[in-house]
Amino acid sequence: MSNLMVYPAEIAEMSVNQLAALPHAKLLEATTNLDELLKWAKENRQKLDAAMELRFGGQGRSALLDSGRDFGSTHFNDGPLSVSYDLPKRVSWDQEKLKAIAERIVAAGEPLSEYIDVEFSVSEKRFTAWPTNMKEQFMDARTVKGGKPAIKVEFNGVEVQ
Repeated sequence: MSNLMVYPAEIAEMSVNQLAALPHAKLLEATTNLDELLKWAKENRQKLDAAMELRFGGQGRSALLDSGRDFGSTHFNDGPLSVSYDLPKRVSWDQEKLKAIAERIVAAGEPLSEYIDVEFSVSEKRFTAWPTNMKEQFMDARTVKGGKPAIKVEFNGVEVQ
């Protein structure tokens, strides 16, 4: 964001029609400046997210484990901050193994793969509701890993000096 001018603030005050009517050079300048601003914001958002994970991730994961969960949301205080830590569950499925299961289940007629390209997946909500014997057939094709955590902080009523 080295040469970013105040121009994006001016853009906020302009209507869509005014922006559309800008001379070519000004329109290009506005586009370039906003692209630089977005790049700067994205890079610094990633850096701040990494810092938040470094600072609060251990506490968040510990709080989840203490509650008997590997994934989900938890809340805790860190000094004057209330921290919400959310670690979503991301499930992936081995496509070849699911294809083999689907072909065994269908067992009649021509295989699905002759007519369509399919990416198999199983809704986690459905999977957890299945009886154990059905789940066991799918377990070898299932991989569970954590997603990107989301962290929010706010003052919890304690004065900060």
